Amino acid sequence: MGVFAGYVSARLYKTMRGQLWWNCTLYTAFLYPGLCFVTFLLFDAMLFVYGSTGAVPLASLSSLLALWFGVSVPLVFLGAFLGYKQEPLAFPVITSSIPRAIPTPQPWYLSLAFTVVVGGILPFGACFVELFFILSSMWMDQYYYVFGFTGLVFVILVVTCCEVSIVLCYFQLCSENYHWWWRSFLTSGSTAFYVFLYSCLYFSRLEADKWLTYVLYFGYMALISIGFLVLTGSCLLESKRMLKFCLRWIPILSMVHSNNLCVYQGRLKCALCVVYIKVLIP
Repeated sequence: MGVFAGYVSARLYKTMRGQLWWNCTLYTAFLYPGLCFVTFLLFDAMLFVYGSTGAVPLASLSSLLALWFGVSVPLVFLGAFLGYKQEPLAFPVITSSIPRAIPTPQPWYLSLAFTVVVGGILPFGACFVELFFILSSMWMDQYYYVFGFTGLVFVILVVTCCEVSIVLCYFQLCSENYHWWWRSFLTSGSTAFYVFLYSCLYFSRLEADKWLTYVLYFGYMALISIGFLVLTGSCLLESKRMLKFCLRWIPILSMVHSNNLCVYQGRLKCALCVVYIKVLIP
């Protein structure tokens, strides 16, 4: 996965006309993996001091560190090298470099707080049932074997995040508010907040009686939620690919079907073009 992470971050950073490409690659290779490793190392030290048999030996930690620096980091740099060699992503329209005034006041339902809170409800509803079984497998030593269904739920989650981000950003841009970059990330990324809130409710099933259990559970769930935030918040970039795929195949489908269906296909193509231009172009 390091190659894909380096490639995507490098090409996107080049599209944004970034100059500090070295910092971008270092952040990709060390920011979230480093946070995970430091958290794991801190919790493992707590287990060792507490005298728990669940503490990971020093040799295993050394092997994990060697795999990180010897495999993951070089793959990230390789992906970044390939990404910087590619041409930046091209936008289909030319935008003005002079920002225009945003009309005020904006509707209350388009405020940042409201869209962020509402945007994560629907994606969370698509995965919370499966989340219960995953947490039971992690914290209650129960067997988990429905990996195919988990893959299907993951696809539904990604599609739902893309649709929610596109719709809410479309409403925002219809109000002539073009500051959509971070809002689109937080709209679907707020699913991680509901995941962490659900994990807090699930904690009552564990019947914990030691302070270390609280630290380990909420620490690891916070780490998982941060990763979930990055995953779901980045779904809007993939929705761009989905729209390109639809725009590519609609003319072919229009040639195959009847004349009435061609009319509906043409209307759908116009609607997708409007969403593509208004939502995916800054």
